[in-house]
Amino acid sequence: MTLDFDSEDLPTNTSQNEHFQNVVNRAVNRRGFLFKTGVGAAAVAFLSAGLAGCGGGGDADPTPAPPAADPDLLGFTGIAIGTDDSVHVAPGYTASVLAPWGTPLFSSGAGSTWAGDASEDAAAQARQMGDNHDGIHYFALAGRSDEGLLVMNHEYTNPQYLFTDGVVNSLDDANKDLNAHGVSVVHIRRTAGVWNIVLDSTYNRRITGDTPMQLTGAAAGHALLQTTADATGTVALGTLNNCGNGFTPWGTYLTCEENFNQYFGTTNTAVPGMTRNANQLRYGLAGAGTSRKYEQYHDRFDWQKEPNEANRFGWIVEIDPFDPASMPKKRTSLGRIKHENAAYAIAADGRVVVYMGDDQANDYIYKFVTAGHYIEGDTANNRDLLDTGTLYVAKFNAGAVANDMMGTGEWMPMTTANPALAAYATQAEILVNTRLAADAMGATPMDRPEWVAVHPQTQEVYVTLTNNSGRSTTDDANPRTANVYGQIIRWRETGGDPTALTFEWDLFVLAGNPTIAQANPLNKGSANVTSDNTFNSPDGLGFDRDGRLWIQTDGNYSNTGNYANQGNNQMLCADPRTKEIRRFFVGPVECEVTGLSFTPDSKTLFINIQHPGEGGNSHWPEGGAALPRSATVVITKDDGGVIGT
Repeated sequence: MTLDFDSEDLPTNTSQNEHFQNVVNRAVNRRGFLFKTGVGAAAVAFLSAGLAGCGGGGDADPTPAPPAADPDLLGFTGIAIGTDDSVHVAPGYTASVLAPWGTPLFSSGAGSTWAGDASEDAAAQARQMGDNHDGIHYFALAGRSDEGLLVMNHEYTNPQYLFTDGVVNSLDDANKDLNAHGVSVVHIRRTAGVWNIVLDSTYNRRITGDTPMQLTGAAAGHALLQTTADATGTVALGTLNNCGNGFTPWGTYLTCEENFNQYFGTTNTAVPGMTRNANQLRYGLAGAGTSRKYEQYHDRFDWQKEPNEANRFGWIVEIDPFDPASMPKKRTSLGRIKHENAAYAIAADGRVVVYMGDDQANDYIYKFVTAGHYIEGDTANNRDLLDTGTLYVAKFNAGAVANDMMGTGEWMPMTTANPALAAYATQAEILVNTRLAADAMGATPMDRPEWVAVHPQTQEVYVTLTNNSGRSTTDDANPRTANVYGQIIRWRETGGDPTALTFEWDLFVLAGNPTIAQANPLNKGSANVTSDNTFNSPDGLGFDRDGRLWIQTDGNYSNTGNYANQGNNQMLCADPRTKEIRRFFVGPVECEVTGLSFTPDSKTLFINIQHPGEGGNSHWPEGGAALPRSATVVITKDDGGVIGT
């Protein structure tokens, strides 16, 4: 992202589907919340009421007492903002750096040393940590909390640091850029309190933008996935722009392909922008050349030469970190969108539900329900569960709810049996054109759905709507003309069943900035946003085993104007019952804080720092005149206790 412009704020959704903002407006008006003169008592009541206490025959008392705080849930002291080029963590905790971009995974051969001057070639980059660390997960070896496999995405690259001249100028440059993308599987071990990479481990593996991958599921083999190089439509090359992640209860990693459109352009610009089909326009492919320049060196990235190659991206990819010889699998039955992350829940009958957000302004929220049933320990049964099932898209309503929720919602099946999708002859066509199919179904456009998280005890689902600065409509209930701060919404499925087709929803927090004078009161944020925890653009999201909600930001770090006193991007922690939020961690200059995973004993937390110095003003983590490098940060409690206590 940049300070003033984010391409993900530009919608490609031209449908007339009712936007989530309008649903919120009707819900707020129905309940009589008055924001035009400030955040009134009714709003405070709503925003302090927890889901666990909902119920009864009508609206809750207008001023209910919030649930009592659990002193063991948020046991740390919140910290102030940071604006310097270092990391800060709550008192009593220590943060250390692990595996920055370019770190060797092997002790000899190409890439066995880090030059530090961008001189490595493509072959070296293919054996080193990729760039711009993002979604991350720790897979314990034999259940251990001191040794495991750390698997992480590398979303994109910063060419100004990746290349000596800052641009792609050759075939090797393009290949180096491809190799800095993808996923790293890294064997790590803690010795004498320090985590290190186990060099030359058989588990160590780089998966890049050129690694062969199997297309599986309902769209595999369809004509829309066939190319000159792969007439079968079943073997794709590479995974790109992997953002957030997920994992499965059977021990695999889910990497999520997001803004893949930026890698596809054309060298034929005689009629720019006039030959893209509806799918290519809806997914945002460029009408001319791209800044990556892949199309100049690889025909597969020129959509005029290979019109189906882009259809082979935008999927969730499943990787077995414990089998270095295994081929990653693009699970097409989960739909083709700009996937942010994937969060699972298991229904009482064993079916697995995967929740997903499409990270672009005015796009949708989805879930996939497997046809098969998860059986713990049965590898053969679980291996391909994600290939068969039903994909749903969400529609949010503002209907009356007999508790403190704002509205209801429904999950609409994206199948050929749905009359709204009669234009699609096969399920494969629906999946390749997931966005267009959801448009036709009347799904609810959202303000950039990013990470989804499922509460480990209640199975309530939370999602970050990071921002939508392009919003232009207002009303009495929503007076800010642009959603520059973002919010987190949550819902609970009917009957507590993740496979249910209906749900109830509310707002968990409206991010904002109460520290500055503003014309629009709602810009201050909801009642659980204060001058001590002010933040914008919630992005990464996840629960720990005890039910703490960890919130990471990827927002405007200018510390001026609307964002004054908000500092660098950060990580906060919330109590879902009381809605209290405290700042736990602050990153270095011009970074995003993203990805989170715990060891089984919850005493080590891994997070990622992405694109420090993207504007040229950081040298983190080495300092001095060193190139800034994305890296993993390892957080431990000084007394050896559980993170967050």
